[in-house]
Amino acid sequence: MATNQTPVPVHRSTVRSLLRLWPYAREVRWRIVGSVAAALIASGSVLVVPLVLRGIVDGPIADHDLRALWPLAGLLLLLGLVEAGLFGVRRVIVARPLARVERAMRGDLYAKLQRLPVSFHDRWPSGQLLSRATSDMFTMRLFLAFPLVFLIVNSLVFLTGTVLMFTLDWRLGLITLLPAAPLMVLTRHFESRYAELARRSQDQNGDLATVIEESILGIRILKAFGRHRTMAERFKRQTRELRGTELAKADQLANLWAVIVGLPEFALGCALAVGAIRVANDELTTGTLVAFLSTALALRWPVESLGWLLAYANEAATATDRFFEVMDEPEHPDQPSGHPVRAEQGIRFSGVRFRYPDAPADSPDLLRGVDLHIRSGETMALVGATGSGKTTLTALLPRLYEATGGRITLDGTDIRDITRPQLRELVSVAFEEPTLFSATVRENVLMGAPDATAEQLTAALETAQAGFVERLPAGVETQVGEQGLSLSGGQRQRLALARAVVGEPDFLVLDDPLSALDVHTEALVEQALRQVLGGTTALVVAHRPSTVLLADRVAVLDQGRIAAVGTHQELLKSSPVYRELMSGEAATGPAAPALEGSTA
Repeated sequence: MATNQTPVPVHRSTVRSLLRLWPYAREVRWRIVGSVAAALIASGSVLVVPLVLRGIVDGPIADHDLRALWPLAGLLLLLGLVEAGLFGVRRVIVARPLARVERAMRGDLYAKLQRLPVSFHDRWPSGQLLSRATSDMFTMRLFLAFPLVFLIVNSLVFLTGTVLMFTLDWRLGLITLLPAAPLMVLTRHFESRYAELARRSQDQNGDLATVIEESILGIRILKAFGRHRTMAERFKRQTRELRGTELAKADQLANLWAVIVGLPEFALGCALAVGAIRVANDELTTGTLVAFLSTALALRWPVESLGWLLAYANEAATATDRFFEVMDEPEHPDQPSGHPVRAEQGIRFSGVRFRYPDAPADSPDLLRGVDLHIRSGETMALVGATGSGKTTLTALLPRLYEATGGRITLDGTDIRDITRPQLRELVSVAFEEPTLFSATVRENVLMGAPDATAEQLTAALETAQAGFVERLPAGVETQVGEQGLSLSGGQRQRLALARAVVGEPDFLVLDDPLSALDVHTEALVEQALRQVLGGTTALVVAHRPSTVLLADRVAVLDQGRIAAVGTHQELLKSSPVYRELMSGEAATGPAAPALEGSTA
């Protein structure tokens, strides 16, 4: 079986990664434009303040005219109110629509995860997928709401402010812009390093989520074997790694921020000194110097915010890459086989081969040309040694995995010619490891047939001998808890069996469905199952003689091929492999008398 392993990320530029959000952002593009406009007008009002200050200094203050001061002071107050109001409007404009965008993206991701083949979920740790559906979504939405807007607004404000400074005094403007070239080089270097750290941090968050999930789901095992300290050490080790990465990110951001703040402040100090000398020499008015310095100070936020905005843009680009790593996964869409439809009834495996996608290149196929025909209305038991591929073979029938080669037909129709939703309505499955969800008994059972009637639900529970449901606090409306851990293993298995038979499927696959039952309950379930199996075509994976006896015929899977097919008694006589499987002892000669006469 494949192991969980996160794929190696493909490196893209920050801009290219963020542009992939456009199909989602397009729906709210005018809201984003409105948000940019509101923020731009608000920020633009700040740049008007220096001009008003110049008018105050060179006018009412220089002329000692207090009556002329009040209108200009009122204008400053009005500009402040406009700025505050527009920033509030900006948030209102985008808050609700971007929440819809996040919901749409999360919905698409969830739907994609449901469509992807089981082989994908074998490769990916669940914590990595969980982090993509939660924290990464928040990062992308926040980027569209704030950093994206202010990367645009602050850039325009900086350009406008620069033009204004040069208009006021081009010499001081040149001095103020001296740090621009080194800042561009440093931010480029920062962006590359920070993007790497951001990706590492988000992947480590996903790994940590996997550890937490496994610890919670496996708490009984950890406590029973006294391994909680081992898992705690693993948790501490991964949190230390994440902490180290976050500190490295903070170090990068701190260094950039120091340069972004320090160089412009030094340039501003130089401009102040030169400006003061020019005012003293009557080459510049005091009001113009005040206006220039006020403009330069107003540009501190656009410049100083550059570090944080670039950092968040890299975080959002990494989150976008992680989101589309899942969305770009191939789904193996339904493709017609091109084989003609034959009138043959039942289930047929013809030369079926299979190997897991990440299996070593030099390893043999797990299934190496399986040929098997299950007649219509027949129940076929499938037996084989552990690791022989029984469960894998049954998973090919509902196309949980795609066969590497060969062909599988249902009543003569290639399963590749049947869409997956239609196929899974025809084929019902009960797995050896029963999985229940945080829902009621009714909801768990009816996952097998959402449109089933109350009578069908009752009949399915009776077939599975799930009478314990009546003793639950709310009967079929009782919540079974996460993974159904409030129930015993046998109870979970019986509900999984009820889920498989509730829809009265045309084809039924049972993977050792009675392994967790006691002998008495097993006998009752087998008796009830005989009636269900009489009306369907079934493949039953069996490990015990009692389960084998439910079948009309038995197929022996050995070394990836069907080694023998026959009734229980026929195989006891003719198949050494089958006798060994049923008795637990090596049997290479004729059947022993005890086995040959066995009815177990």
